[in-house]
Amino acid sequence: MQVQFNTDHTVTGDQDVAARIEAAVRERLARFEDRLTRIEIHVRDENGAKHGPDDKSCTIEARPRGGKPIGVTGKASKVDAAARQAAGTLAQRLERHFGKEDKHKHDPRPEKVL
Repeated sequence: MQVQFNTDHTVTGDQDVAARIEAAVRERLARFEDRLTRIEIHVRDENGAKHGPDDKSCTIEARPRGGKPIGVTGKASKVDAAARQAAGTLAQRLERHFGKEDKHKHDPRPEKVL
């Protein structure tokens, strides 16, 4: 699974922040790793230089093998908290997505006996 980390110019996207957030997201989504091709993490500050409550945003997009992308957004006052929130929400969405997929798989029909 490939992980891509992006940030806008208002968030300090140094290696420490990127590594920390990537590790947290990988840990939270580890059970889905073999079913995903790529994860994209986008971190931004909604207000730029101004401060405000829940102004940090983290959007995570997961790309399931052979499926449509699934994206979620988390907002908090700190970047790490926003990433944790988004990763938790994405884990729930993936659980539902893959659970429905597994539920609708059918076993081959047994031969009818007359």
